[in-house]
Amino acid sequence: MAQKLNSALLDKLPETIGVPTYDRSALTASILHVGVGNFHRAHMAVYLDKLFALGESHEWAICGAGVRGGDAVMRERLMEQDLLTTVVELDPSGLTARVTGSMTEFLPVNPSAIIERMASPVTKIVSTTITEGGYYVNALTNGFDAAHPDMVADAAHADAPKTVFGMVIKALRLRRDNGLEPFTFMSCDNLPENGHVAKQTVVGLARLSDPAFADWIAANVAFPNSMVDCITPATSDREREMVKDKFGIVDTAPVACEPFRQWVLEDNFPTGRPALEKVGAEFVADVAKYELMKLRILNGGHAAIAYPSALIGHHFVHDAMADPLIRNWLDTLERREIMPTLEPIKGVDYDAYREKIIERFSNPEVGDTIPRLCLDGSNRQPKFILPTARDALAKGLAVEGLALEVALWCRYCAGTDEAGNAIAPNDDNHEELKRRALEAKERPNAFLENESVFGDLAENTVFADAFAEKITALWADGVKKVLSDYIGA
Repeated sequence: MAQKLNSALLDKLPETIGVPTYDRSALTASILHVGVGNFHRAHMAVYLDKLFALGESHEWAICGAGVRGGDAVMRERLMEQDLLTTVVELDPSGLTARVTGSMTEFLPVNPSAIIERMASPVTKIVSTTITEGGYYVNALTNGFDAAHPDMVADAAHADAPKTVFGMVIKALRLRRDNGLEPFTFMSCDNLPENGHVAKQTVVGLARLSDPAFADWIAANVAFPNSMVDCITPATSDREREMVKDKFGIVDTAPVACEPFRQWVLEDNFPTGRPALEKVGAEFVADVAKYELMKLRILNGGHAAIAYPSALIGHHFVHDAMADPLIRNWLDTLERREIMPTLEPIKGVDYDAYREKIIERFSNPEVGDTIPRLCLDGSNRQPKFILPTARDALAKGLAVEGLALEVALWCRYCAGTDEAGNAIAPNDDNHEELKRRALEAKERPNAFLENESVFGDLAENTVFADAFAEKITALWADGVKKVLSDYIGA
């Protein structure tokens, strides 16, 4: 009979389920993590749980925090089960489960409480998982978006901030005034040079209200870059029932993820760090090449399969990958146009990495969905596809397939799949995208002229002409014919 997850249940679980073997009451939460979603609990929390099980780094437990309404729901669910999480690894050869205990506190969703904890001497690292689009980056300049209403509001009310970045600034000021060294700010989000982007946002926001303090932050606070990876679908009733039926645990917020995870970090932690290298994390001097590998091959690969799969009717990612057309399109685009833009990394085999990506995408146990991959294209395309296209153009490399990927997104934004079924809005800029996508049937450049997404890419005739050819062909011949033509070219 399934039982509710809590500390008392741990000793009753079968030996096949991993449980914390360390004394959770003896842990010290020196990491304040903002954004306790599925990815964080499948990734960073698991690394730390494994590290604590080795008897290492017990001063580096997690104190959870959040600034959105959904964080309050997560906090309530986790508090009811003593901040434990069941993490199920979706290995096709057999599912396994572990209950992680690396989080020992979860603050109320209250700016004052969060700032107070950030400013506390116990806090050595502030980490974030707040999505790729949460860093207030101007898509045109790739710089700080000082005009965003959230940033304008926090700059005007620096003593009562609402965003995590405003809270970080206020807490850093308190630490400086109290003679405490600044904490390290560690982004765990999936965007290029995430540490540099986080620094750009924190310093940029501080400069709006106190330029001198902005300079102090820039000179004194560490923002290490990192590359993070673990495919982690959203939790639904499917996952909750699976945890209950297969493992006998009633967990209202379990996490299901693939058995693969990777974490590459810049070793820049002046206030100390956990010994994560003992559980598989890699510390390197320069993360940039690893980031590009992952962002272009994996995230770009997700984008590449998302829209053609949606247009021809696939729902699950593994079903799309079982379609030879989608699989061959992905493999061809990666080899022909994405991988040639990457500089070599000593000891890394890009072909092996590509093959591993295809294996991971094909895992039927993950249950990842095409609609999830299609979400928020106006934020994801500028991060995962367009930089690759720009790089390829600058190097004189082929862009036919990259233009086709953008054309597939455009066709998707038109609002119906190839069977005529309506596609539900899933982008904050849905109306603008749909208007431009429909106009692009007659005037292809209308889609590329959306400067908030494409910048000046519409002015590049090589890319614009390739895009025009592909979007015209998609409307005339359909997705399958256009993909087949590209693969066979």
